[in-house]
Amino acid sequence: MGSYEHAGLDGRTRLPLFPPSDTLILIRGAGDLATGAAWRLARAGFPVAMTELPVPTAVRLPVCFSSCIRNETVIIEGIMARRASLAHLDQAWAWLAEGVIPVFVDPEGASLSALQPIAVVDGRVAKHNIDTTIHDAPFVAALGPGFTAGIDCHAVIETNRGHHLGRVYWTGSAEADTGAPATVGGIRHDRVLRAPSEGHMVQLMVIGNRARQGDRLARVGDVSLAAPFDGVVRGLIDDETYVTIGLKIGDLDPRARREYCFTISDKSLAVGAGVVEAILAAPSVRRMLQGHFVQGKPKKDVFDA
Repeated sequence: MGSYEHAGLDGRTRLPLFPPSDTLILIRGAGDLATGAAWRLARAGFPVAMTELPVPTAVRLPVCFSSCIRNETVIIEGIMARRASLAHLDQAWAWLAEGVIPVFVDPEGASLSALQPIAVVDGRVAKHNIDTTIHDAPFVAALGPGFTAGIDCHAVIETNRGHHLGRVYWTGSAEADTGAPATVGGIRHDRVLRAPSEGHMVQLMVIGNRARQGDRLARVGDVSLAAPFDGVVRGLIDDETYVTIGLKIGDLDPRARREYCFTISDKSLAVGAGVVEAILAAPSVRRMLQGHFVQGKPKKDVFDA
């Protein structure tokens, strides 16, 4: 298999192709699928900002930009994200100019008016519309079920595994939530680890560990969670996170490929590609981007040191 590490210009291709103040993309949510979208957009040259909850609930921590809420800085496959504050926007804009993704703690959506993005992507994957409207930005997209293109947003990206994964819908909705995870390595329901009780999460293994059936993976309150089969721990929610019974707190991968724990998933990349397509196909965005090109070249050579 070939290498997917990019070898161009000492990493300087990660600088944004367009001025952040004019072409910012704001992604609400910084979990697994939202990270795939942010990574695709950043690699394509867009300046990207994200928002998150004060206590994120993502489980695939090494490949979620939400991890910087707790750890301040995270680098995922060459793209850096840093925890940012709406009270210090000058710093956030400086990071954007350097190709860094600022991630704001902003569940209320104050960043919409503060940043004035040209496009907003609801990447929270709540399976219902929390508060997104088609008027949030010149172009609004949303991931997964719970949204109707043309009413809640301009486009919806399919998140359900299968033939339509990553497809952009300009009318209608994504496939309904089945409530069941996709089969991986011949295993479906058991690979998703759910909180056995209510309480604070305690990790007894870490992401990337190999587990045998019966090994203790985590504890919630006084109740332990054991591995239902042999596999690699691909995801575990952060230590000390308060969880409710039945909440997804981890992911055990029967394929036992440890490297999968530390690279963006095929699903996230497919959804991310759909987001890039939707944004570049949107007439409102295309008009803005065309203003930054002269005779087919950027007004400024972004590869200059």
